[in-house]
Amino acid sequence: MNTREDRFSLSMVQTPPSGIRKFFEMLIGHDDVISLSVGEPDFPTPWCIREEAFYHLEKGHTSYTSNWGLLELREEISKYMQTYGMYYNPQKEILITVGASEGVDASLRAILNPGDEIIVCQPCYVNYVPLARLCEVTVVPVDTSVNGFYPSAQQIEQAVTPKTKAIMICSPNNPTGTMIPREELEKIAEIAKKHQIWVISDEIYCELVYDDAEHVSIGSFPGMKDYTIILNGFSKAFAMTGWRIGFIAAPSDLLSQIVKLHGYNTICAPIFSQYAATEGLRNSWAEVEKMRVSYQQRRNLMHKAFCDMGLPVPEPSGAFYMFPDISSTGLSSEEFATRLFKEYNVAVVPGSVFGAGGEGHIRCCYATAVDKIKIALDKISEFVQNCRKI
Repeated sequence: MNTREDRFSLSMVQTPPSGIRKFFEMLIGHDDVISLSVGEPDFPTPWCIREEAFYHLEKGHTSYTSNWGLLELREEISKYMQTYGMYYNPQKEILITVGASEGVDASLRAILNPGDEIIVCQPCYVNYVPLARLCEVTVVPVDTSVNGFYPSAQQIEQAVTPKTKAIMICSPNNPTGTMIPREELEKIAEIAKKHQIWVISDEIYCELVYDDAEHVSIGSFPGMKDYTIILNGFSKAFAMTGWRIGFIAAPSDLLSQIVKLHGYNTICAPIFSQYAATEGLRNSWAEVEKMRVSYQQRRNLMHKAFCDMGLPVPEPSGAFYMFPDISSTGLSSEEFATRLFKEYNVAVVPGSVFGAGGEGHIRCCYATAVDKIKIALDKISEFVQNCRKI
């Protein structure tokens, strides 16, 4: 007879819980803790977006949509993608998902077979590796910490084998805020075409870039549309995390496979969220810009503070994260984050949860009120000084 544990999926039992959510759960019931841990805007969703959702709820628009999503939303996304030099047919090359995270899972399951290999550029968002491993593939990490926290084409070329099926990138990056320069992206694109492998490009932070940085999608290079899966959504730039609305832009032959999985496991994204996202693309760009400017100001504040503490940290070009090196304290990233939480009521995420190159760092999210950021930074500075005295 099976034991109770034998009745569970072994692959699921072996899948660790999210390191980010672990610290999020620790926050529950601790109102006195300042959180720099969860990557969530502190702004409410822009009013015009909320109002559009209210309108459709009042009208009783609460049904399923097509598995593909509302056509009017896909048409707006198609127009939006053209601003980055790409055209995707709204009828068959854009799929609305329940957040960009569903897009990661669905894309991986649609292209990977057991025994394949996928190159994952790390440090990276915590769901890439577990979702890939659930497809029974080998994850080949590329440690970007040796190259300023973005992957080089040389690193990727060296990681490619006859079993390589895909490359996973994220720019602007979570957890580091760094971006892959255009010149490097072009070289990576050539590698993908040469070996005929997919590039899964997570571009959820593409609207949150700073100074003179320019977001460039790898899918915009000549010949790359056939090899690129673009993941994006509304959670970060539009402050719509709880609305769970994202999209995949990809070749029609691939999306015709992905939509089958999407139809079976979710049917469709919530209809009122889809209407709201449509309004966001049409009329909320001024609000997005206000949020972006505010994040840039907070980035400047946080970056200076970490530099003053003597903690090496790359200045983020995008997203809303900072990834300081805390190895000088003599603590592991897990020890640092745990003690900071327990002794100073500040929550950060240990860099170790983000994979290769993450140990010795912490991720701090600056999508937090400025007054709280200042208090948190003062506490981190005090903690760092005390650690160095020991």
